[in-house]
Amino acid sequence: MNTIRPAALITALILSPLVALAAPAPEPMRFSSQSIEFPTSDRIFTDGPGAEAVNNNCLACHSAGMVLTQPKLTKAQWTETVNKMVHVYKAPVDQADVQTIVDYLTALKPTP
Repeated sequence: MNTIRPAALITALILSPLVALAAPAPEPMRFSSQSIEFPTSDRIFTDGPGAEAVNNNCLACHSAGMVLTQPKLTKAQWTETVNKMVHVYKAPVDQADVQTIVDYLTALKPTP
């Protein structure tokens, strides 16, 4: 049976922090400002009941083209999507506009 001698254990305990101190210090983190340019689009949602609510709320984060190229979704799917934007992604959508937005998006026909 192997036994560790107390003197060897004490020496190892004393020297282990010194070995860690002898290791080279890690590079400090360096932060720098970055500039990001998002694509722009003048495209808006076409006129119709609710277009103003959609343009005022949705274009802050999405281009109209991105939304307009989505497949046709049911009212339940659009409701789930809009609620996810509001509750998960914290989109600043007025709760009074949610149903108007859902109705508008449900009535859309996808156009590439």
